[in-house]
Amino acid sequence: MSTMNITFKHPDEIIDFLKTVCKFDFNMDMRRGRAVVDAKSLLGIMNLGLNNVIELQMYADDCTELERQLERFAA
Repeated sequence: MSTMNITFKHPDEIIDFLKTVCKFDFNMDMRRGRAVVDAKSLLGIMNLGLNNVIELQMYADDCTELERQLERFAA
């Protein structure tokens, strides 16, 4: 498992994020406080809000390619 802190400043960034993570077949969750949502769920991520630091949890042994593609969203 790997983790990464993510933040979204604009709703369009969430769409770009989803287009990226949906290319990968392993499971991912996003956590903010006690709220945990599926990282491939538009409504779930929108519920976590903009301009917040959100922890992305990736359940795979090798997540380096995904982390590289998500660098622009890093908090």
